[in-house]
Amino acid sequence: MSDALPAAELVAALRAFGVQRVTGVPCGHLAGPWTLFDRAGDLMPAASEGAALAIAAGWELGGAQAAVLCQNSGFGNLVNPLTSLVLPYRIPVLVVMTLRGWPDPSGDEPQHAVMGASSRALLTELGVAHEVLRPNGLGAALADAARARAEDRPFFLLVPRGSIGPYLGAPPTVGPMASTELTRAKVVSELLDRLTGQLLVTTTGYLSRQVHHERDRPETLYMQGSMGHAAAIGLGLATARPDRGVVVLDGDGAFMMHLGTGSTVAAAGADNLVHIVVDNRCYESTGCQRSTSDGMDWPALGIGLGYRTVLSCADERSLAETLESALKSSGPVLCVLRVAPTPDEVHPRATADIGLDVIAERFRATGLQS
Repeated sequence: MSDALPAAELVAALRAFGVQRVTGVPCGHLAGPWTLFDRAGDLMPAASEGAALAIAAGWELGGAQAAVLCQNSGFGNLVNPLTSLVLPYRIPVLVVMTLRGWPDPSGDEPQHAVMGASSRALLTELGVAHEVLRPNGLGAALADAARARAEDRPFFLLVPRGSIGPYLGAPPTVGPMASTELTRAKVVSELLDRLTGQLLVTTTGYLSRQVHHERDRPETLYMQGSMGHAAAIGLGLATARPDRGVVVLDGDGAFMMHLGTGSTVAAAGADNLVHIVVDNRCYESTGCQRSTSDGMDWPALGIGLGYRTVLSCADERSLAETLESALKSSGPVLCVLRVAPTPDEVHPRATADIGLDVIAERFRATGLQS
């Protein structure tokens, strides 16, 4: 980390380049620049990387120079607006994207291996100008970005893990905690105590880690990666196996990333599906950067999407009753639990003990059982 570029230097260089506004989806390796832009009032969190690229394109079309911050695990989300909006309309957006799973996939989490090995090749195939940030190479990379901009072309600054230093000020906050506020650990423990053989899909991030830490079970599919798709997996399971109860344990940022899936879940009408959203109002696993859920009316959203049963809880005293009702009600059920972030309680990923293929294999086997 001693060779890492200080976050403030990267932000200063981007501002000197002309960047006025920033959007994106948080990455822990860009937490420093993200926080600095956010504290300056120049950052807008986006639900997905594709939406971020479109927001930045809108800023550019409106005369405000923009940049996107993201990681390559979300590169697939922005390929559509990249290829059908930014490139053909010649909108010169700068994308600062971290390289997970590169240069050595074995040095990162297994879900990053495929994209880590493919990111640069995909950009080359798409004809998108890009450069890997090297030590003392920021000036040269931004000079290349300036040439692309002069030709109305986008540019990707690719950032290896650990290249950017952390933000050294006070950590971000999402509001005061009350003594009765729920936590991730309390929710997971209470839920696992009430499961009676249901298939469980846990979203990427700290929720999957917490579930594995509390109680490993073959009926649980621990998602690592594919952010935002836990509900879709759960819907596929529920409609493939209407005889089995299916529970999805989701996060607010993940659910909002592909919010339209909620409408699909509701329209499918699977009465054996319970969709639990744990809302901590932030992206906890990347540094507690704020999400946009703080002002959301979750019950109104669930009703509007068409869930048959909608429940919510933000108090430890009501948790057991709320979960009991969710698991017994006719689905599709949306149950939203507002919790306090607990970023200091972090457990190993499931893949510290089990391979991704083994997780899928044993889950498939138990799912086929009556």
